[in-house]
Amino acid sequence: MIARFSTLRSLLVAGVLATVLVAALALAQQTQEQPSAQPDAPPAAPRGPKPAPSMQPQFPTVPGRPDIPNAELTKKLRGVRPPPSPTAPDKLPVAQLKLPKGFKVEVYASGIANARSLRLGDKGTVFVSNRVLDKIYAIFERDGKRETKVIASGLDRPNGLAFHAGTLYIAEGTKISKLEKIEDNLDNPPQPVVIYDDLPNHQSHGWKFMAIGPDNKLYFNVGAPCNICVPPVENAQIRRINLDGSGVEVVARGVRQSVGFDWHPVTKELYFTDNGRDWLSEDLPEDELNRVTRIGQHCGFPYCHQGNFTDRDVGWGRSCDEFVKPVALLGPHSAALGMRFYTGRMFPTAYRNAIFIARHGSWNRTKKIGGDVVVAKLSKDGTVKSIEPFLTGFLQNNEYSGRPVDVQVTKNGSLLVSDDYAGAVYRVTYATERTAKR
Repeated sequence: MIARFSTLRSLLVAGVLATVLVAALALAQQTQEQPSAQPDAPPAAPRGPKPAPSMQPQFPTVPGRPDIPNAELTKKLRGVRPPPSPTAPDKLPVAQLKLPKGFKVEVYASGIANARSLRLGDKGTVFVSNRVLDKIYAIFERDGKRETKVIASGLDRPNGLAFHAGTLYIAEGTKISKLEKIEDNLDNPPQPVVIYDDLPNHQSHGWKFMAIGPDNKLYFNVGAPCNICVPPVENAQIRRINLDGSGVEVVARGVRQSVGFDWHPVTKELYFTDNGRDWLSEDLPEDELNRVTRIGQHCGFPYCHQGNFTDRDVGWGRSCDEFVKPVALLGPHSAALGMRFYTGRMFPTAYRNAIFIARHGSWNRTKKIGGDVVVAKLSKDGTVKSIEPFLTGFLQNNEYSGRPVDVQVTKNGSLLVSDDYAGAVYRVTYATERTAKR
Protein backbone atom coordinates (compact mmCIF):
# COMPACT_ATOMS: atom_id res chain seq x y z
CA MET A 1 0.00 0.00 0.00
CA ILE A 2 2.82 2.41 0.93
CA ALA A 3 4.62 1.64 -2.32
CA ARG A 4 1.40 2.27 -4.28
CA PHE A 5 0.93 5.67 -2.50
CA SER A 6 4.55 6.66 -3.23
CA THR A 7 4.07 5.82 -6.89
CA LEU A 8 0.85 7.84 -7.06
CA ARG A 9 2.52 10.83 -5.40
CA SER A 10 5.40 10.67 -7.86
CA LEU A 11 2.97 10.64 -10.77
CA LEU A 12 1.08 13.66 -9.37
CA VAL A 13 4.28 15.64 -8.88
CA ALA A 14 5.44 14.77 -12.38
CA GLY A 15 2.07 15.82 -13.77
CA VAL A 16 2.17 19.16 -11.98
CA LEU A 17 5.69 19.80 -13.22
CA ALA A 18 4.67 18.89 -16.75
CA THR A 19 1.67 21.22 -16.56
CA VAL A 20 3.82 24.05 -15.27
CA LEU A 21 6.38 23.40 -18.02
CA VAL A 22 3.72 23.39 -20.76
CA ALA A 23 2.16 26.57 -19.41
CA ALA A 24 5.57 28.26 -19.30
CA LEU A 25 6.30 27.26 -22.89
CA ALA A 26 2.88 28.47 -24.00
CA LEU A 27 3.38 31.77 -22.25
CA ALA A 28 6.78 32.20 -23.86
CA GLN A 29 5.34 31.44 -27.29
CA GLN A 30 2.45 33.85 -26.72
CA THR A 31 4.89 36.57 -25.67
CA GLN A 32 6.81 36.12 -28.92
CA GLU A 33 3.71 36.18 -31.17
CA GLN A 34 1.79 38.99 -29.45
CA PRO A 35 3.68 42.30 -29.26
CA SER A 36 3.93 44.04 -25.94
CA ALA A 37 1.58 46.92 -25.28
CA GLN A 38 4.69 49.09 -25.09
CA PRO A 39 5.75 50.80 -28.35
CA ASP A 40 8.29 48.96 -30.46
CA ALA A 41 11.86 50.11 -30.32
CA PRO A 42 12.73 52.39 -33.22
CA PRO A 43 14.10 50.58 -36.26
CA ALA A 44 17.67 50.95 -37.36
CA ALA A 45 18.30 54.16 -39.24
CA PRO A 46 17.61 53.94 -42.98
CA ARG A 47 20.44 54.23 -45.39
CA GLY A 48 21.32 57.71 -46.47
CA PRO A 49 22.22 60.97 -44.78
CA LYS A 50 21.28 61.43 -41.13
CA PRO A 51 19.23 64.58 -40.55
CA ALA A 52 21.12 67.37 -38.88
CA PRO A 53 20.12 68.08 -35.26
CA SER A 54 18.19 71.17 -36.37
CA MET A 55 16.06 68.96 -38.62
CA GLN A 56 14.94 66.60 -35.85
CA PRO A 57 11.21 66.89 -35.00
CA GLN A 58 10.50 69.44 -32.28
CA PHE A 59 6.97 68.32 -31.37
CA PRO A 60 5.44 65.63 -29.10
CA THR A 61 6.11 62.18 -30.49
CA VAL A 62 5.26 58.54 -29.89
CA PRO A 63 7.47 57.20 -27.03
CA GLY A 64 10.41 55.35 -28.51
CA ARG A 65 9.64 56.65 -32.03
CA PRO A 66 10.83 60.25 -32.32
CA ASP A 67 9.95 60.26 -36.01
CA ILE A 68 6.20 59.82 -35.48
CA PRO A 69 3.96 62.52 -33.94
CA ASN A 70 1.68 61.44 -31.12
CA ALA A 71 -2.06 60.93 -31.56
CA GLU A 72 -2.99 64.34 -30.18
CA LEU A 73 -0.78 66.18 -32.65
CA THR A 74 -1.79 63.91 -35.53
CA LYS A 75 -5.41 65.00 -35.09
CA LYS A 76 -4.32 68.61 -35.52
CA LEU A 77 -2.42 67.79 -38.70
CA ARG A 78 -5.26 66.06 -40.53
CA GLY A 79 -5.57 68.29 -43.57
CA VAL A 80 -6.23 71.98 -44.15
CA ARG A 81 -9.96 72.57 -44.38
CA PRO A 82 -10.91 75.33 -46.86
CA PRO A 83 -13.69 77.81 -46.13
CA PRO A 84 -17.22 76.42 -46.69
CA SER A 85 -17.67 78.64 -49.77
CA PRO A 86 -15.38 80.57 -52.13
CA THR A 87 -13.86 83.72 -50.72
CA ALA A 88 -15.70 86.91 -51.71
CA PRO A 89 -13.82 88.92 -54.39
CA ASP A 90 -13.11 91.82 -52.01
CA LYS A 91 -11.70 89.41 -49.41
CA LEU A 92 -9.20 87.66 -51.67
CA PRO A 93 -5.58 88.11 -50.48
CA VAL A 94 -4.30 90.03 -53.51
CA ALA A 95 -2.99 92.96 -51.45
CA GLN A 96 -0.68 90.71 -49.41
CA LEU A 97 0.77 88.78 -52.35
CA LYS A 98 4.37 89.45 -53.35
CA LEU A 99 6.13 89.19 -56.73
CA PRO A 100 9.51 90.20 -58.16
CA LYS A 101 9.81 93.81 -59.32
CA GLY A 102 7.81 94.63 -62.43
CA PHE A 103 5.20 91.92 -61.92
CA LYS A 104 1.57 92.45 -60.94
CA VAL A 105 -1.13 90.05 -59.71
CA GLU A 106 -4.89 90.53 -59.99
CA VAL A 107 -8.04 88.44 -59.68
CA TYR A 108 -8.93 86.82 -62.99
CA ALA A 109 -12.03 84.93 -61.76
CA SER A 110 -13.60 84.20 -58.37
CA GLY A 111 -16.43 82.14 -56.94
CA ILE A 112 -15.07 78.87 -58.38
CA ALA A 113 -15.24 76.40 -55.50
CA ASN A 114 -12.25 74.04 -55.33
CA ALA A 115 -10.58 75.53 -58.43
CA ARG A 116 -7.88 73.05 -59.48
CA SER A 117 -6.34 72.23 -62.89
CA LEU A 118 -6.22 74.89 -65.62
CA ARG A 119 -6.33 74.41 -69.39
CA LEU A 120 -6.50 76.91 -72.22
CA GLY A 121 -8.75 76.40 -75.24
CA ASP A 122 -7.91 77.40 -78.82
CA LYS A 123 -10.30 80.36 -78.62
CA GLY A 124 -9.07 81.62 -75.27
CA THR A 125 -11.49 79.80 -72.97
CA VAL A 126 -9.95 78.87 -69.62
CA PHE A 127 -11.19 75.54 -68.27
CA VAL A 128 -11.04 74.87 -64.52
CA SER A 129 -11.49 71.50 -62.80
CA ASN A 130 -12.47 70.24 -59.33
CA ARG A 131 -10.98 67.56 -57.14
CA VAL A 132 -13.26 67.15 -54.14
CA LEU A 133 -16.31 68.52 -55.98
CA ASP A 134 -17.89 67.36 -59.24
CA LYS A 135 -17.71 70.19 -61.78
CA ILE A 136 -15.81 71.60 -64.74
CA TYR A 137 -15.96 75.36 -65.31
CA ALA A 138 -15.33 77.55 -68.35
CA ILE A 139 -14.12 81.15 -68.08
CA PHE A 140 -14.66 83.16 -71.27
CA GLU A 141 -15.22 86.65 -72.67
CA ARG A 142 -18.67 87.68 -73.91
CA ASP A 143 -19.67 91.19 -74.97
CA GLY A 144 -16.59 92.61 -73.32
CA LYS A 145 -17.28 90.91 -69.99
CA ARG A 146 -15.67 87.86 -68.42
CA GLU A 147 -18.09 85.08 -67.50
CA THR A 148 -17.80 81.79 -65.64
CA LYS A 149 -20.18 78.89 -66.09
CA VAL A 150 -20.42 75.18 -65.35
CA ILE A 151 -20.06 73.01 -68.46
CA ALA A 152 -20.08 69.57 -66.77
CA SER A 153 -21.25 68.29 -63.38
CA GLY A 154 -21.96 65.07 -61.52
CA LEU A 155 -18.39 63.90 -62.15
CA ASP A 156 -16.12 61.80 -59.93
CA ARG A 157 -13.01 63.74 -58.82
CA PRO A 158 -12.58 65.45 -62.22
CA ASN A 159 -9.14 66.89 -61.46
CA GLY A 160 -7.30 66.24 -64.74
CA LEU A 161 -7.84 68.32 -67.89
CA ALA A 162 -6.27 68.40 -71.33
CA PHE A 163 -7.23 70.28 -74.51
CA HIS A 164 -6.44 69.43 -78.11
CA ALA A 165 -7.96 70.43 -81.48
CA GLY A 166 -11.24 71.68 -80.02
CA THR A 167 -11.73 68.76 -77.62
CA LEU A 168 -11.55 68.94 -73.84
CA TYR A 169 -10.41 65.73 -72.12
CA ILE A 170 -11.44 65.10 -68.50
CA ALA A 171 -9.72 62.61 -66.19
CA GLU A 172 -12.00 61.42 -63.37
CA GLY A 173 -11.19 58.91 -60.66
CA THR A 174 -11.78 55.83 -62.82
CA LYS A 175 -12.18 57.03 -66.41
CA ILE A 176 -11.20 59.54 -69.06
CA SER A 177 -13.84 61.28 -71.16
CA LYS A 178 -13.96 63.94 -73.88
CA LEU A 179 -16.14 66.91 -74.79
CA GLU A 180 -15.83 67.64 -78.52
CA LYS A 181 -16.17 71.14 -80.00
CA ILE A 182 -16.71 72.44 -76.49
CA GLU A 183 -15.78 76.08 -77.16
CA ASP A 184 -18.52 76.27 -79.78
CA ASN A 185 -21.09 74.86 -77.34
CA LEU A 186 -20.44 76.48 -73.98
CA ASP A 187 -24.15 77.31 -73.61
CA ASN A 188 -25.22 73.80 -74.54
CA PRO A 189 -22.28 71.50 -73.75
CA PRO A 190 -22.35 67.87 -74.92
CA GLN A 191 -22.35 64.91 -72.56
CA PRO A 192 -18.90 63.44 -71.83
CA VAL A 193 -17.94 60.45 -74.00
CA VAL A 194 -15.76 57.86 -72.24
CA ILE A 195 -12.59 56.87 -74.12
CA TYR A 196 -10.69 54.98 -71.39
CA ASP A 197 -11.75 53.29 -68.15
CA ASP A 198 -9.02 50.81 -67.22
CA LEU A 199 -8.16 52.62 -64.00
CA PRO A 200 -8.07 51.34 -60.40
CA ASN A 201 -10.62 52.89 -58.03
CA HIS A 202 -9.15 54.13 -54.76
CA GLN A 203 -9.63 57.30 -52.73
CA SER A 204 -6.02 57.67 -51.66
CA HIS A 205 -4.31 59.52 -54.53
CA GLY A 206 -7.15 58.53 -56.83
CA TRP A 207 -7.42 61.87 -58.62
CA LYS A 208 -5.55 62.47 -61.87
CA PHE A 209 -3.48 65.08 -63.64
CA MET A 210 -3.49 65.00 -67.43
CA ALA A 211 -1.80 66.68 -70.41
CA ILE A 212 -1.20 66.27 -74.13
CA GLY A 213 2.40 65.41 -74.99
CA PRO A 214 4.44 66.51 -78.04
CA ASP A 215 3.50 63.12 -79.55
CA ASN A 216 -0.22 64.05 -79.36
CA LYS A 217 -0.84 61.38 -76.74
CA LEU A 218 -2.72 61.76 -73.45
CA TYR A 219 -0.48 61.44 -70.38
CA PHE A 220 -1.92 60.91 -66.90
CA ASN A 221 -0.83 59.70 -63.47
CA VAL A 222 -2.09 56.68 -61.54
CA GLY A 223 -1.18 57.38 -57.91
CA ALA A 224 -0.16 54.95 -55.20
CA PRO A 225 -3.21 53.78 -53.17
CA CYS A 226 -1.44 54.46 -49.86
CA ASN A 227 0.94 56.66 -47.98
CA ILE A 228 3.71 54.04 -48.11
CA CYS A 229 3.37 50.50 -49.45
CA VAL A 230 4.61 48.27 -52.22
CA PRO A 231 1.90 49.30 -54.72
CA PRO A 232 0.04 47.01 -57.15
CA VAL A 233 1.69 46.88 -60.56
CA GLU A 234 -0.97 49.14 -62.09
CA ASN A 235 -0.32 51.96 -59.58
CA ALA A 236 2.41 54.53 -58.84
CA GLN A 237 3.06 55.37 -62.47
CA ILE A 238 2.51 57.77 -65.36
CA ARG A 239 0.76 56.32 -68.42
CA ARG A 240 0.01 57.52 -71.92
CA ILE A 241 -2.68 56.56 -74.43
CA ASN A 242 -3.73 57.59 -77.91
CA LEU A 243 -6.47 60.20 -78.16
CA ASP A 244 -9.04 57.46 -78.79
CA GLY A 245 -8.03 55.59 -75.61
CA SER A 246 -5.98 52.88 -77.31
CA GLY A 247 -2.30 51.98 -77.07
CA VAL A 248 -1.77 52.28 -73.32
CA GLU A 249 1.88 52.44 -72.25
CA VAL A 250 3.67 53.05 -68.95
CA VAL A 251 6.00 56.03 -69.23
CA ALA A 252 7.44 56.10 -65.70
CA ARG A 253 7.19 53.91 -62.60
CA GLY A 254 7.93 54.53 -58.94
CA VAL A 255 5.86 57.74 -58.97
CA ARG A 256 3.96 58.13 -55.70
CA GLN A 257 1.59 60.92 -56.79
CA SER A 258 2.25 63.40 -59.57
CA VAL A 259 -0.26 66.23 -59.93
CA GLY A 260 1.70 68.24 -62.46
CA PHE A 261 3.85 67.70 -65.53
CA ASP A 262 4.94 69.39 -68.76
CA TRP A 263 7.49 69.00 -71.56
CA HIS A 264 10.68 70.95 -72.13
CA PRO A 265 10.04 73.23 -75.13
CA VAL A 266 13.42 72.38 -76.69
CA THR A 267 14.33 68.82 -75.68
CA LYS A 268 10.69 67.62 -75.42
CA GLU A 269 11.60 65.68 -72.28
CA LEU A 270 8.84 65.15 -69.70
CA TYR A 271 9.30 66.83 -66.30
CA PHE A 272 6.93 66.14 -63.41
CA THR A 273 6.38 66.92 -59.74
CA ASP A 274 5.98 64.08 -57.23
CA ASN A 275 4.70 64.22 -53.65
CA GLY A 276 6.83 62.43 -51.04
CA ARG A 277 5.48 60.10 -48.35
CA ASP A 278 4.05 61.31 -45.04
CA TRP A 279 4.83 60.47 -41.39
CA LEU A 280 8.51 59.73 -41.88
CA SER A 281 9.69 63.03 -40.43
CA GLU A 282 8.52 66.61 -40.34
CA ASP A 283 11.50 67.51 -42.53
CA LEU A 284 11.83 64.40 -44.70
CA PRO A 285 11.34 63.52 -47.43
CA GLU A 286 11.18 66.47 -49.80
CA ASP A 287 8.85 66.60 -52.77
CA GLU A 288 10.58 66.08 -56.10
CA LEU A 289 10.95 67.49 -59.59
CA ASN A 290 11.74 64.60 -61.95
CA ARG A 291 12.76 64.24 -65.58
CA VAL A 292 11.97 61.29 -67.86
CA THR A 293 15.00 60.43 -69.98
CA ARG A 294 13.81 56.97 -71.09
CA ILE A 295 10.38 55.37 -71.29
CA GLY A 296 9.63 53.02 -68.41
CA GLN A 297 12.24 54.37 -65.98
CA HIS A 298 11.72 53.84 -62.24
CA CYS A 299 11.83 56.92 -59.98
CA GLY A 300 12.20 55.14 -56.64
CA PHE A 301 8.87 54.94 -54.80
CA PRO A 302 8.37 53.22 -52.41
CA TYR A 303 11.95 52.11 -51.86
CA CYS A 304 13.92 55.35 -52.22
CA HIS A 305 12.96 58.94 -51.32
CA GLN A 306 14.35 62.18 -52.78
CA GLY A 307 17.07 60.15 -54.49
CA ASN A 308 19.31 59.65 -51.48
CA PHE A 309 17.79 57.52 -48.70
CA THR A 310 15.83 54.30 -48.53
CA ASP A 311 12.49 53.91 -46.79
CA ARG A 312 12.51 52.64 -43.20
CA ASP A 313 9.57 50.29 -43.84
CA VAL A 314 10.05 48.84 -47.33
CA GLY A 315 13.52 49.97 -48.38
CA TRP A 316 15.60 47.28 -46.71
CA GLY A 317 17.87 45.52 -49.18
CA ARG A 318 17.37 48.22 -51.83
CA SER A 319 19.70 51.00 -52.95
CA CYS A 320 18.86 54.45 -54.31
CA ASP A 321 21.41 53.76 -57.03
CA GLU A 322 18.85 51.41 -58.61
CA PHE A 323 16.55 54.31 -59.48
CA VAL A 324 16.51 57.57 -61.44
CA LYS A 325 17.19 60.50 -59.13
CA PRO A 326 15.15 63.71 -59.14
CA VAL A 327 16.57 66.80 -60.83
CA ALA A 328 15.54 69.00 -57.90
CA LEU A 329 14.01 68.85 -54.43
CA LEU A 330 11.03 71.09 -53.68
CA GLY A 331 10.76 71.12 -49.89
CA PRO A 332 9.43 68.63 -47.31
CA HIS A 333 5.68 68.09 -47.62
CA SER A 334 5.35 71.27 -49.70
CA ALA A 335 2.72 69.54 -51.91
CA ALA A 336 4.25 70.53 -55.24
CA LEU A 337 1.43 70.24 -57.79
CA GLY A 338 0.87 71.92 -61.15
CA MET A 339 3.81 73.08 -63.27
CA ARG A 340 4.36 74.63 -66.71
CA PHE A 341 7.34 75.65 -68.77
CA TYR A 342 7.14 79.35 -69.53
CA THR A 343 6.87 79.74 -73.31
CA GLY A 344 5.37 83.24 -73.38
CA ARG A 345 6.96 86.54 -74.42
CA MET A 346 5.61 88.90 -71.75
CA PHE A 347 8.03 88.02 -68.95
CA PRO A 348 11.76 88.91 -69.06
CA THR A 349 14.05 86.56 -71.00
CA ALA A 350 15.43 85.14 -67.73
CA TYR A 351 12.12 83.27 -67.37
CA ARG A 352 12.09 81.81 -70.89
CA ASN A 353 11.76 78.00 -70.71
CA ALA A 354 11.86 78.10 -66.90
CA ILE A 355 9.35 76.04 -64.92
CA PHE A 356 6.68 77.68 -62.79
CA ILE A 357 5.63 75.27 -60.01
CA ALA A 358 2.60 75.66 -57.73
CA ARG A 359 3.30 74.45 -54.20
CA HIS A 360 -0.05 73.80 -52.55
CA GLY A 361 1.48 73.95 -49.08
CA SER A 362 2.08 71.45 -46.32
CA TRP A 363 -0.67 70.10 -44.09
CA ASN A 364 1.24 67.68 -41.85
CA ARG A 365 4.00 69.97 -40.62
CA THR A 366 3.81 72.01 -37.45
CA LYS A 367 5.59 74.82 -39.31
CA LYS A 368 4.00 74.96 -42.75
CA ILE A 369 5.87 75.66 -45.97
CA GLY A 370 4.74 76.21 -49.55
CA GLY A 371 1.48 77.89 -50.40
CA ASP A 372 3.28 79.71 -53.19
CA VAL A 373 4.57 79.57 -56.77
CA VAL A 374 8.30 79.05 -57.33
CA VAL A 375 10.30 79.17 -60.54
CA ALA A 376 12.93 76.58 -61.46
CA LYS A 377 15.51 77.91 -63.91
CA LEU A 378 17.36 75.31 -65.98
CA SER A 379 20.81 74.94 -67.46
CA LYS A 380 21.24 74.10 -71.13
CA ASP A 381 21.62 70.41 -70.27
CA GLY A 382 18.20 70.36 -68.60
CA THR A 383 19.45 70.28 -65.03
CA VAL A 384 18.11 72.75 -62.48
CA LYS A 385 20.46 75.61 -61.63
CA SER A 386 18.18 77.51 -59.25
CA ILE A 387 14.75 77.50 -57.61
CA GLU A 388 13.49 80.94 -56.64
CA PRO A 389 10.34 82.27 -54.98
CA PHE A 390 7.93 83.94 -57.41
CA LEU A 391 4.40 84.42 -56.07
CA THR A 392 4.31 84.43 -52.27
CA GLY A 393 2.13 85.73 -49.43
CA PHE A 394 -0.62 83.10 -49.23
CA LEU A 395 1.00 81.70 -46.06
CA GLN A 396 1.34 84.09 -43.15
CA ASN A 397 1.67 83.36 -39.43
CA ASN A 398 1.42 79.64 -40.25
CA GLU A 399 -2.08 80.13 -41.74
CA TYR A 400 -3.23 79.99 -45.37
CA SER A 401 -5.33 82.60 -47.11
CA GLY A 402 -4.95 80.70 -50.38
CA ARG A 403 -3.31 77.53 -51.74
CA PRO A 404 -2.00 77.54 -55.33
CA VAL A 405 -2.76 74.38 -57.33
CA ASP A 406 -1.97 74.89 -61.00
CA VAL A 407 -0.43 77.40 -63.40
CA GLN A 408 -1.25 78.14 -67.05
CA VAL A 409 0.55 80.35 -69.57
CA THR A 410 -1.92 82.35 -71.69
CA LYS A 411 -1.56 83.46 -75.31
CA ASN A 412 -0.40 86.95 -74.34
CA GLY A 413 2.25 85.51 -72.00
CA SER A 414 0.54 86.22 -68.68
CA LEU A 415 0.39 83.45 -66.07
CA LEU A 416 -2.81 82.16 -64.47
CA VAL A 417 -2.73 80.58 -61.01
CA SER A 418 -5.60 78.55 -59.53
CA ASP A 419 -6.40 78.53 -55.81
CA ASP A 420 -8.67 75.78 -54.46
CA TYR A 421 -8.68 77.21 -50.93
CA ALA A 422 -10.17 80.61 -51.84
CA GLY A 423 -11.92 79.36 -54.99
CA ALA A 424 -10.24 81.77 -57.37
CA VAL A 425 -7.95 82.17 -60.38
CA TYR A 426 -5.31 84.93 -60.37
CA ARG A 427 -3.45 86.48 -63.29
CA VAL A 428 0.20 87.57 -63.15
CA THR A 429 1.42 90.13 -65.70
CA TYR A 430 4.68 91.96 -66.26
CA ALA A 431 5.38 95.51 -67.36
CA THR A 432 8.57 97.53 -67.19
CA GLU A 433 8.37 101.08 -65.93
CA ARG A 434 8.61 102.27 -69.53
CA THR A 435 5.66 100.20 -70.79
CA ALA A 436 3.62 100.94 -67.66
CA LYS A 437 3.75 104.70 -68.44
CA ARG A 438 2.44 104.27 -71.98
